[in-house]
Amino acid sequence: MANKTPQYIKTLLKPNGTKPAGRRVWSIDLESVWLPFFTATNTMGDTAIPHEALGAPLRLAYNPDGSVKFSKSGRPVIKVAKDVQDNVRMVRENFVATLQAYAHGVAKENPDGYKAEVEASAKAGLPIVERDKEALETAIRLQAEAMAEARAEAETTPEREAVGVA
Repeated sequence: MANKTPQYIKTLLKPNGTKPAGRRVWSIDLESVWLPFFTATNTMGDTAIPHEALGAPLRLAYNPDGSVKFSKSGRPVIKVAKDVQDNVRMVRENFVATLQAYAHGVAKENPDGYKAEVEASAKAGLPIVERDKEALETAIRLQAEAMAEARAEAETTPEREAVGVA
């Protein structure tokens, strides 16, 4: 059968960049990917993200009472501007829908090939699933035995009286 995979799907499956090191939104770098992308979509009239959201995409988070929000570690909480976050969410939802539509299309167009691929994957994965199941059962058993031993030891060890404590 001739390969009819669309070019945009082939492009998704090829490595084509380096790992960015900045703030990530949906695991994708904000500064080097999302901001240039949304600037381009605004330029082409495909989005209307406010300039202030693109110009200052990272914002200080505030509590409902208006005070600055801090994390448990004491650092100020920084969030992504709502307009940017909303558009990333929309791209993500559309991306997922595109992947699902592609998989459904392939399964419908080539049901025998798709079924064979599913069966081959399940067969190849079965030894791994079985190995992991056995390893987990063994680990749980050993953990339970260790806890029982610790309990038994604690019950048989005489309590020591505090000496010299007033």
